[in-house]
Amino acid sequence: MSPTRVLVLNSGSSSVKYQLLDMRGGDRLAVGLVERIGEERSRLKHTPADGGSREWSGSIPDHEAALKAVAAELAKDGLGLDSEELAAIGHRVVHGGLRFTEPTVIDDAVLAEIERLIPVAPLHNPANLTGIRTARGLRPDLPQVAVFDTAFHTTMPESAARYAIDVETADAHRIRRYGFHGTSHAYVSREAARLLGRAPEDVNVIVLHLGNGASASAVRGGRCVDTSMGLTPLEGLVMGTRSGDLDPAVIFHLMRVGGMSADEIDTLLNKRSGLIGLCGDNDMREIRRRVDAGDERARLAFDIYIHRLKKYIGAYYAVLGRVDAVVFTAGVGENAAAVREAAVAGLEGLGLAVDGELNAGRGDGARLVSPADARVAVAVVPTDEEMEIATQTYALVKESGNPG
Repeated sequence: MSPTRVLVLNSGSSSVKYQLLDMRGGDRLAVGLVERIGEERSRLKHTPADGGSREWSGSIPDHEAALKAVAAELAKDGLGLDSEELAAIGHRVVHGGLRFTEPTVIDDAVLAEIERLIPVAPLHNPANLTGIRTARGLRPDLPQVAVFDTAFHTTMPESAARYAIDVETADAHRIRRYGFHGTSHAYVSREAARLLGRAPEDVNVIVLHLGNGASASAVRGGRCVDTSMGLTPLEGLVMGTRSGDLDPAVIFHLMRVGGMSADEIDTLLNKRSGLIGLCGDNDMREIRRRVDAGDERARLAFDIYIHRLKKYIGAYYAVLGRVDAVVFTAGVGENAAAVREAAVAGLEGLGLAVDGELNAGRGDGARLVSPADARVAVAVVPTDEEMEIATQTYALVKESGNPG
């Protein structure tokens, strides 16, 4: 029997998230996280399928040590990296530029291109590369597949992807709108169609991925035609610590009048803006608690967040022309009923509404929260980026005839 397991790795600058899945039935065999890599008190949490979590603290100096620690934990459950049942390792890679429009088997040329894209993803691609190189060193015989956050958005037409700046300058520096959270938008848009009982090719959906990072996408017939993030994940919606859309002249003003450097402005817009900049909190649960307690600063932050969200719903409704569903996903989208209610309030003329009881209820799976007679469905679909990465990885290695 051909191997059917896929290890999914998401390597950050000081962390590695991982899941081991069996693609015969989509079962999760193990889930884990290594964090604070490079610090004296690194931490590994490992949870096998039986739910008996194990935690370990100590020094994990680098990503190679982290992946060796992950391999050791998997081996304790008989799931080690040397297993003949392991078909491939799938890696999340944030930025694939225009070249990588689908999952790709990693070789030296692919690694070189991911490295060439570091200037447009300086926080993410270096960490992704480190994870890939380490995994290749541990299992050089195993197919390693890169699944790119940007790939789903490469179907955007030029009218949506281009910024209105000098074309030669834009092309020379690869300046265009790439979009991010693509694996989530791909998975959620497809699951939304399934929830509606229709084929993805027949459905137009607006996907709202609302976590600490947040993005919206307009998906027509299973293909992305617009998305809110741009050259970087800074553009678009109000986020936990990022500003989202901003007049570019604010940057010049801060340089000339505020005396701020480019690095200081970068830190301001990416780490000290959004919800945390507006009210000092980036946890929506705490913000809602403060709103309910009468905190005006939290109320303003919430209102700004919702205002931006409504603008994108309206804009993408116009882009699509016909909308079958507006879908909420990720931490805030899946759990904050108040956000869903406020985001569609006043949009009844567009066929949007939520049912108060359905919206307030909680559930583990995909569900509708709109009235039964609503012209446009409003849905909650839990995202599963790891499953999407594993699915794409396994499909590619099966297609190439080289699983394991």
